Amino acid sequence: MTRQALPFLENLNTPILHCLYSAIASLSQTRQAHAYILKTGLLADTHLSTRLISRYANHHSFVEADLVLRSISDPSISSFSTLIYALNKSNLFTQSLNVFSRMLSHGVLLDTHVLPNVVKACGKLSALKFGREIHCIVCKYGFDSDSVVQASLVHLYLKSDRIRDARNVFERLPEGDVVTYGALLSAYARKGCVNEVKEIFSGMQSYGLEPNVVSWNGMITGFNQSGNYVEAVVMFQEMHSKGFQPDHITISSVLSAVGDMERFNIGIQVLCYVIKLGLLHCKFVISALIDMFGKCACAGDLMKAFEETNEELMDVGARNALLTALSRNDLVDVAMEVFERFRVRGRELNVVSWTSMIAGCSQNGKDIEALELFREMQSAGVKPNSVTIPCLLPACGNIAALVHGKAAHGFALRTGITADVHVGSALVDMYAKCGRIHLSRLCFDRIPNKNSVCWNAIMGGYAMHGKANEAIDIFHLMQQKGHKPDFISFSCVLSACSQGGLTEQGWRFFNSMYEDYGIEAKMEHYSCMVNLLGRSGKLEEAYTMIKQMPFEPHACVWGALLSSCRLHNNIRLGEIAARNLFELEPNNPGNYILLSNIYASKAMWDQVDAVRDVMRSRGMKKNPGCSWIEFKNQVHILLAGDKSNPQMTEIIEKLHKLSLEMKKTGYLPNTNLVLQDVNEQDKEQILCGHSEKLAVALGLLNTPPGSPLQIIKNLRICDDCHAVIKFISGFEGREIYVRDTNRFHHFKDGVCSCGDFW
Repeated sequence: MTRQALPFLENLNTPILHCLYSAIASLSQTRQAHAYILKTGLLADTHLSTRLISRYANHHSFVEADLVLRSISDPSISSFSTLIYALNKSNLFTQSLNVFSRMLSHGVLLDTHVLPNVVKACGKLSALKFGREIHCIVCKYGFDSDSVVQASLVHLYLKSDRIRDARNVFERLPEGDVVTYGALLSAYARKGCVNEVKEIFSGMQSYGLEPNVVSWNGMITGFNQSGNYVEAVVMFQEMHSKGFQPDHITISSVLSAVGDMERFNIGIQVLCYVIKLGLLHCKFVISALIDMFGKCACAGDLMKAFEETNEELMDVGARNALLTALSRNDLVDVAMEVFERFRVRGRELNVVSWTSMIAGCSQNGKDIEALELFREMQSAGVKPNSVTIPCLLPACGNIAALVHGKAAHGFALRTGITADVHVGSALVDMYAKCGRIHLSRLCFDRIPNKNSVCWNAIMGGYAMHGKANEAIDIFHLMQQKGHKPDFISFSCVLSACSQGGLTEQGWRFFNSMYEDYGIEAKMEHYSCMVNLLGRSGKLEEAYTMIKQMPFEPHACVWGALLSSCRLHNNIRLGEIAARNLFELEPNNPGNYILLSNIYASKAMWDQVDAVRDVMRSRGMKKNPGCSWIEFKNQVHILLAGDKSNPQMTEIIEKLHKLSLEMKKTGYLPNTNLVLQDVNEQDKEQILCGHSEKLAVALGLLNTPPGSPLQIIKNLRICDDCHAVIKFISGFEGREIYVRDTNRFHHFKDGVCSCGDFW
């Protein structure tokens, strides 16, 4: 027995140190052992000090463990690696790398145990730069022949999305394993690299390595995530043919791919396979099946599957999939009923559940319901997140619920999520739709990492407000900041040119789409150009453009021409546009109304009657005008001619008084807009009942003098209402914002921001 071993053996016989070798020793006992070691000068004993570090780490007392390490005058590799491993195990990766840096500064020789742990920490922190430095150390000291070290580097590069670097290291591996092969296969599948997957998969088998279920799942899930749905299904079929039994992860992934392909027949085959495997009671599979039914637009099968499923087997993920699927298939009313059923029965619902319902309502025209759900969500103690707010804000914008929108903005500020690009973009859009373009720009400027959605949102906001030059400036600034415009960007800037009557600039933008950016013009771009040319009075040029389109024009294009013909009273082209619209949209009363208005402008009453007869024979009625106004934290809806509002008597009286004041200034109601066969006095009363006038009067009666009014109209504001609201803004000293289907009108001091051109 050597003399050096004697102190160690003697230490083992010391009772107070026994705790260092006991799995159940307390932290207090460990501290007593630490005190004894310090008192007796045994800290230099590498084995004892390493055991002490390990015991402190097991109690998560990393400060004391690190204190022991710092107290050792000549720490060994085992002392450092023990603490690094323990920190990694507790997900304290930053501290782990700090200890490794100290280890290097001490000049401690590395080994193949510590390096994989340090590389793992780099991967968890996405610390690619530090990871590359470690890679250099690995090569410098000859560890590049160690399979475990090299495999850890492969995983690091894959987690950092450096697949080429990972492949280079992988090719130098002396011996691969199933896990590393599987990780590389999954990464290439996520990138959609079909050939590379096949090559590596073939190489794996040639080396005698048989893929396991995890490997198959990685490839199937990866192809699904990259949008290679067919490859995902093919890989699933190959997995089955080779005798591997899929698990719930496999089934969930392939069902997701089938749903995105909208191949319901394949989905049914997978369902039969699920039943055969006995996986129908797995909550993950149930969720995937519901999602597949929804994506395949099989609402009947979706509801049947839900009714036949034991609710006890549905976890919150399955419930969320059901609610989303119903909303996606325009069954938001059913979704709300199911959601309420879950609530009444005490089923678990989370932030995703509430957010899904808010999004479903907002996307299906139930904006007030979306606002109410948000209020109930908070009352239920469910905290909204950075996904909830962007789903709620469109509802606020759709009905110009500025107070609610500001409240949502306040919540985002308090929770620190305004820097999120999706939240920021939604705020930009909401404020623009609520008529506060200056606040929209303020929110835009505060988004730290802007993407194309942000740029398009502010550009579209400026276009909506008729601020063409500002929209064009944003378009150029977007490129100066390194963002390439997309097809939506061009839709926004062309719309802005249309609102501003900038014909030449509009042509330049349209031509540059393909010439400078390689973007093929879509239907909406042609619609914008026809609108731009038509509004500028260049109707023949607009018609020529339609005839030269590379594809058949949709209703939006002919509708743009018909609206322009109404603006300029062009009967010939108006009839051409109307005939095409009657074929494309035979039951849209708006097209018939526009043609009637063109005839009425020329006093062609026989033609007006003929159009009205066609509408009557087909049972069509004009879409009723509807306006929204918000005050006292409530959104009020008014319909044209509707007298159900409790303040209707006061509203009519207010409008009558304003009409008398207007007539003193020479105002005459534009009764030509009324197509009914009634006398002039009745026509005036009909004009008085237009929803935007009712909304303005209601706002005047219920808000403080001088405060602004915000109105949303579901149709284009008529000439008479436009003239009346201009007068009211000056007479009452109010700023009045009206958003119709075309743009924003900002009335102030008797003038409108549109310059009477809309």
